Amino acid sequence: MKREITIERKWAMPSRHTFKIKPIRQLLNEFVHKGWWIDPFAGYYSLASVGNDIDPETPVQHHKEALEFLKGLPDNCADGVLFDPPYSVRQLSECYKKFGLSVNSKTTRSDYWTKLKREITRILKVGGVCISFGWNSGGIGKTLGFKQERILLVAHGGIHNDTICVVEKKIQDKLL
Repeated sequence: MKREITIERKWAMPSRHTFKIKPIRQLLNEFVHKGWWIDPFAGYYSLASVGNDIDPETPVQHHKEALEFLKGLPDNCADGVLFDPPYSVRQLSECYKKFGLSVNSKTTRSDYWTKLKREITRILKVGGVCISFGWNSGGIGKTLGFKQERILLVAHGGIHNDTICVVEKKIQDKLL
């Protein structure tokens, strides 16, 4: 079976609010209106049906640590997930410290990210879509039952890292 991924590259000014970046907002508008979407790191401007953010000032329904929030959701409940976590350990550390949360090996090791991805896998229905954002194109991953369908590279110019958006479909419930 031939595996095709659409890869696009667009340019836009950077913003700390990922979902306000025009090409990213256009991508979200293509997907998020279909079904029940979850956003464990919602921040501001999320289009998800249910949002969570540790910042109590954000206009979302829940204000929990992301892993705790995801663990509280039922299996196979979501049609889609927006996964826009802090992109680096430094960003995670700054964010957690700002809200008085502990920054330790539990939250900075790679297995923390793996736990988040496993919870996303658990709550997302087969056929559901996860759109991940970051500085790499790993997404949720093949080993967790996902197939990458589209990658949007948003270049910001200068010394700014591109924002990499990965659209994946959950194709199976069991781990490979």
